[in-house]
Amino acid sequence: MALDVLPPGPRLPVSIQSAAWMIRPWEFMERCAARYGYMFTLRLAGEPTWVMVSHPAAVKEVFNGPPELLHAGEGNRILLPVVGANSVLLLDDDAHREQRRLLMPPFRGSHLASFADTMTAVAKGEIARWPRGKPVRLHPLMQALTLEVILRAVFGLSEGERLDQLRAELVRMLTAATSFPVQVSFLLALGPRRIRAALTRRLVRGIDRLLYAEIAERRRADDLDERCDVLSTLLQAQHEGGQPMSDVEIRDELMTLLLAGHETTATALAWAVERLVRHPDAQARLTKEIRTGEHQFRDAVVKETLRLRPVIAVVARRLTAPMEIGGVWLPAGVTVVPSIYLMHRRPEIYPDPQRFQPERFLEQRAGTYTWIPFGGGVRRCLGAAFAEYEMRVVLGTLFDSCTVRSTNKRAEPVRRRGLTQAPGRGATVMLG
Repeated sequence: MALDVLPPGPRLPVSIQSAAWMIRPWEFMERCAARYGYMFTLRLAGEPTWVMVSHPAAVKEVFNGPPELLHAGEGNRILLPVVGANSVLLLDDDAHREQRRLLMPPFRGSHLASFADTMTAVAKGEIARWPRGKPVRLHPLMQALTLEVILRAVFGLSEGERLDQLRAELVRMLTAATSFPVQVSFLLALGPRRIRAALTRRLVRGIDRLLYAEIAERRRADDLDERCDVLSTLLQAQHEGGQPMSDVEIRDELMTLLLAGHETTATALAWAVERLVRHPDAQARLTKEIRTGEHQFRDAVVKETLRLRPVIAVVARRLTAPMEIGGVWLPAGVTVVPSIYLMHRRPEIYPDPQRFQPERFLEQRAGTYTWIPFGGGVRRCLGAAFAEYEMRVVLGTLFDSCTVRSTNKRAEPVRRRGLTQAPGRGATVMLG
């Protein structure tokens, strides 16, 4: 087997490929796929060689392959200074399986219902304060809403000084982290690693102080078994040897949930509204269904939004040994990158793929290897069900209580925001 022959890909210099990926990744992927097919090689600054795949059979091989050969944690090391070494996003092999087992209970379907009242109360309270009768950018409002859900459902915090402080620190960190210079530095791994690490430590120092104070106070609580928030659940979790999770482990997983469950859900909600206001028939059908207490079309809207506007464009697996993917033997060290964006635009799976058509998910089930906004396999996002549930609650509350219309007939462009793809004009709408 020849391990030195990688799939074809652009011959542009690394600097040019990196700039294209940084500025317009979705268009870069489309151009490469049009020229090289469902499997091609990219070379980006600060990254091992990427081999991007977007055929269902190849994606299935990646998601079902041996976890010891396909490391996802190594591909997420850029997040280390923020989420910490114990984050489930950064772990592989036995350590990942163990941490995922500890985190799983709060996100099972049977537990999700316990978050419904919190999600509904937060959605109603936030939406009631949104401006009416003038253009408003929904994306930052959705960020505030989803952050409040995380603070209450994950941390179990109620009104008080610590909630206010933590909210303020998180907003400060997220604002700084998504500034253009920081995005460039981290996405392209520019500058000395120690400088980037020091910058991140400054961003998270205030949050860490509050998190450790909350963990310490919660450990002294005598009602942990009566609480359903994620922090209380983690404080009661035990490793296979019977030892509890350490403060550092819990801190790292809380930061992971904050980053993975706040910005991504807010962006998905902003895209859902952006699409609905430009498709009045879909919006009318959704509103009618919400007011009759049904949910099938709302579920389809969520799935179609995540298909057409996936918040994260790709997932990655680093090969620890040679492996055959898509009929090609790839060497150890290569990063195999299933493209969520390209998969969701395959016309043989999704006819007229650029069209927003929620009905397609009333006619067919979302495929395990063809609808992949949350990744797949043993690394599928733990909070997937939580995110979809929250989207249904927020959309139901919004369209039941407001009329929502666009202020511009043109679709909003896609704009990179850190690791996510967000509406270019902030999902600007008029509420009535």
